[in-house]
Amino acid sequence: MNNESLVIYIIAVLCLGAVLIMSKDRIHPRFKRALALTAVIMIALAFVFIIYSLLA
Repeated sequence: MNNESLVIYIIAVLCLGAVLIMSKDRIHPRFKRALALTAVIMIALAFVFIIYSLLA
């Protein structure tokens, strides 16, 4: 697995999560659940990739 791509992905996902948390009052209610679910899935996948890269 390419470590540069992994680091960029992890930084981007964590920034997305931070932006969603900080702007939770300004997001339209219709999109709030979908964005939160997408962010949770991407953050969980980032942690799986971290564990995988440590074990590989």
